[in-house]
Amino acid sequence: MSKLPIVADSAAAAKAAAASDAARPPLPLVGAVFETGAAAAWQLPKDGAAEIAFAGRSNSGKSSAINALARQTRLAFASRTPGRTQMINYFRLRSGALAADLPGYGYAAVPRALKKDWQDFLWSYVTTRSSLVGLVLIVDARHGLRTMDEQLLGGFLPSERPVLILATKVDKLNQAERKAAVVAIRNRLREAFPEHASAVAVVPFSVPARLGIEEADAAIAPWIS
Repeated sequence: MSKLPIVADSAAAAKAAAASDAARPPLPLVGAVFETGAAAAWQLPKDGAAEIAFAGRSNSGKSSAINALARQTRLAFASRTPGRTQMINYFRLRSGALAADLPGYGYAAVPRALKKDWQDFLWSYVTTRSSLVGLVLIVDARHGLRTMDEQLLGGFLPSERPVLILATKVDKLNQAERKAAVVAIRNRLREAFPEHASAVAVVPFSVPARLGIEEADAAIAPWIS
């Protein structure tokens, strides 16, 4: 007779623990570790794991966004000379998936020939990589979508894979400006990609203000679940 309450209590504790785990917010990039770098197509991983690509213009805050989502400070390296990172840097996630930090694009000081090489590599990766399951595009909220951002989206969206746009640096804007910046990005998506705009989520994001991090976690997690 005395053992029955103990069994019941154990079952209740297990149920409570399971409920707690289910309620815990997804943290898809937490625990990420650097795996490899690829400067050419033949160097890309061949294990077939799902990949999430992080792309954006140089100085858009891409490295800071990756670090914030990973809850680390030095996972993705922000170069002192924007636009000089020439490789796709891969990070292995706890799920077994990979996060791919793509070279920043659009920086004027990069030599034209080198810039074209990076852009060709980036375009080929985004449009042909079969293991790529989703794209996180980092956009400075103060400037909105630029030509190269739209070119990248134009190559990716027809595949009907999901896209998350992180509108960064919103801490530099007031509330009204933040709202206007996000609305402007969404309006431009509807104008430029009317058939695919609904597949794109836009999240206002700021690393210093810790804004949008949990929303980004929740958007990315289903891609690799």
